[in-house]
Amino acid sequence: SVLVGLLIAILRTLNSPTMNFFLKIYVDIFRSIPMIVVMVILFFAMPFMGISLGSIVSTVLALSLGYGAYASECFRAGIESVHSGQLEAARSLGLSRWKTIYKIILPQAIPVVIPPLTGTLVAMLKDTAVASVVAAPELLKRARELYTSETNPTPLVAAALIYLAVLIPLVRAVNMLENRMQKKRNE
Repeated sequence: SVLVGLLIAILRTLNSPTMNFFLKIYVDIFRSIPMIVVMVILFFAMPFMGISLGSIVSTVLALSLGYGAYASECFRAGIESVHSGQLEAARSLGLSRWKTIYKIILPQAIPVVIPPLTGTLVAMLKDTAVASVVAAPELLKRARELYTSETNPTPLVAAALIYLAVLIPLVRAVNMLENRMQKKRNE
């Protein structure tokens, strides 16, 4: 989803009216449809069109497409935060569009993107629980199966603790990275 979002945001900087029209439609559609609907369409409806995806592929594709739309908006905001004078300076130096993006825009946009992108990725990790709808073997589904077979809430509590064990260090690491980048900017 991060790569999808970055690609879409970069393509939107090309200022092609036709491409931007279709990219905006993609972003609007995937930000408006619940993730469970996207998974169900990919897993259950696509076989009617002759395309059969497994549960894992359906889940990964749905999460990549859905959260790619959210990530693209995070990257777009970061790219737009770069002062236009930076672009003019890059043009005056004769840098190509791609070198300008890679060497000038992205290094300045990434620190701005990290906090909202982290929130998006945390939400995506939590949405993996929805994958049980398409029979993907994910953590919460397995915990519910154990709970149902043994009528013991311990597997559900364990699943919650695993989510916490993964997500809290991730959020803390991103906060530390953000603070470190803030200190470098202030120096």
